[in-house]
Amino acid sequence: MHKIFIDGRSGTTGLRIEERLAARRDLELLALPEHLLFDTAARAEMINQADVTFLCLPDEVAQEIVPLVTNPDSVIIDASTAHRTAPGWAYGFPELGADYRAAIVSGKCIAGPGCHASGFIALVRPLIEAGLLPKDTKLSCLSLTGYTGGGLAKIAEYEDAARTRGDALSAPMQYALGQQHKHLPEMCVHTGLRHAPAFCPVIADYDCGMEVTIPLFDLPVQAVFECYKAFYSNAAMLCVTEPGHPRPANCMRGRDSMELTVEGNGERLLLIARFDNLGKGASGAAVQCMNLVIGAEETEGLAP
Repeated sequence: MHKIFIDGRSGTTGLRIEERLAARRDLELLALPEHLLFDTAARAEMINQADVTFLCLPDEVAQEIVPLVTNPDSVIIDASTAHRTAPGWAYGFPELGADYRAAIVSGKCIAGPGCHASGFIALVRPLIEAGLLPKDTKLSCLSLTGYTGGGLAKIAEYEDAARTRGDALSAPMQYALGQQHKHLPEMCVHTGLRHAPAFCPVIADYDCGMEVTIPLFDLPVQAVFECYKAFYSNAAMLCVTEPGHPRPANCMRGRDSMELTVEGNGERLLLIARFDNLGKGASGAAVQCMNLVIGAEETEGLAP
């Protein structure tokens, strides 16, 4: 039986990870008593007892916790932004290639992908590898997300507004308009792009669901579709759907997989990724990585 510790289990990502693990009979979930949740020595002891620790913490806290790992057999899966482009860290998106999968399986330090970044990378990387998209292409990206991606404070803010209505929070809202969003570095590193995209994230007044859209010009829809089908042919938690079937942004709510599609014509097309921002965009992706690390079925405890 594998011992699992969730550091930061009361946050949105931690709670969703715990939900996915609670019924598992192959795991023992370790937990600290309430009065020791922020005790550094107690946390270090628990991390070094565990086979796998999920860090569901702010970036700066995750950076402080990682050096406390002294057990060479302990694995860290960090859900924060802190290590997504750090040397020596596996990037927790096994569908991106055999090298990514192997690094997760053998890794001791695994960085969970960002939600917006997951959709963008899934759409762009296959096209660059196939030579359909040059690395120096300058892209734009629109990403619509449910408010749960903002954490407990944002959830409370939106749900309070829902009770009163008439509030500005009842409409979609753009954010990170200064083009400094924290997902941009990984969006370049894990696609090979030389330029960060012009990125427009939008938070909306529904709880879960993400739709990442990238417009392109002068590529045939069928060629892009076939590229995706070939690249993700063996993916357990990612599927490619036929063009021509519009779906709402929250259609993947409660699921841990991702669906890609391409729409348009030979002159103008849209690359679209849909998934749950708390599923494949966060907690589901982290559990998928844990399954690979401990040798469990990749989809165990997940909702494809």
